[in-house]
Amino acid sequence: MLRVMVIFGGRSGEHEVSLASARAVMDALESSGCYEVQPVGITREGRWLSGGDPLGELAGSLTEAALSPPRQAPQSREAGALTRTAEKLPSGLGEADVVFPVLHGPDGEDGTVQGLLELAGVPYVGSGVLASATGMDKVTMKKVFAFHGLPQVEWVGLTHTEWEADRDGWMRNIQNTTGYPCFVKPSNMGSSIGIGRADDPEELAEALDRAAEHDRRLIVEAGVDAREVEVSVLGNESPEVSVPGEIVVGTGGFYDYEAKYTAGASEILAPAEIPESVSGEMERVARAAYRSIDAAGFARVDFFLERGTDRLLLNEINTIPGFTPTSVYASLWDASGLPYQKLLDRLIELALERHAEKHGP
Repeated sequence: MLRVMVIFGGRSGEHEVSLASARAVMDALESSGCYEVQPVGITREGRWLSGGDPLGELAGSLTEAALSPPRQAPQSREAGALTRTAEKLPSGLGEADVVFPVLHGPDGEDGTVQGLLELAGVPYVGSGVLASATGMDKVTMKKVFAFHGLPQVEWVGLTHTEWEADRDGWMRNIQNTTGYPCFVKPSNMGSSIGIGRADDPEELAEALDRAAEHDRRLIVEAGVDAREVEVSVLGNESPEVSVPGEIVVGTGGFYDYEAKYTAGASEILAPAEIPESVSGEMERVARAAYRSIDAAGFARVDFFLERGTDRLLLNEINTIPGFTPTSVYASLWDASGLPYQKLLDRLIELALERHAEKHGP
């Protein structure tokens, strides 16, 4: 019986999303009877919880407040220093056959935990350090996509320091490059946390200031009148691509945090009703994007499909997407004929295969 360490929680603003994904993953692994599950939680302060019921402990610490976009936990000297080893490393790591990081956002999806697992020499599900870091930082990701000639919307990347040093200059730069409407995002954040739409200079300045509360690196993207279509990718050197699914937001707004995690606010239509030629191009670009960052295991690739022209634009790649049975990633594989339990089995197989190729059996 394989011993699978599932790591969840973390210091990012996507802490709650991670707990939901981890609960689904652990329930499915345990119900299969093929795995011994070892849960490991990370608190919002960065402490590792390796004993007892980490998931219950972390879930119990959540407030009962109404759903609202969370903020990244502040970086403190104590939380950032590797001085309290017992709280900073998971016990039993060397006894795990494979690790399944179910961590979303900074300090988990960005290559930090992947680097720890590489140092420990244990197999783990998903992309390595390079792909994780590239996929997390939207500015770097888009530079890689541009190098490979993949189609994207116009965009501008900047830092909070640069923005504060020359607000008028950056406003002109952004208006000349992306125009209005445009969307402002923290470069290193998922689940649409910190995203804002701007239709004029005043809203642009406000959106940049809000995004800077979540990250020092910012990105502004041109708005397009488009359908949002996504595919799930699975594999290492020879990735497979699921059927495409279209995200439909019931409120008529954009796909922000509330739309993603409020029941009934959005739905996914899979397979998406798109021309076969577009579907084929989407599959090609998804594989190219996956390989361009050297992704492994799994990822979700998001697209814009411009209304009226069917022009396909690559939006982003997510190396650890939400992972409940009803999340987009798993839903698209289910629509493609691969149910949740078998998807988990395949991901663990891919992790072991990649580790063996890199380090030997």
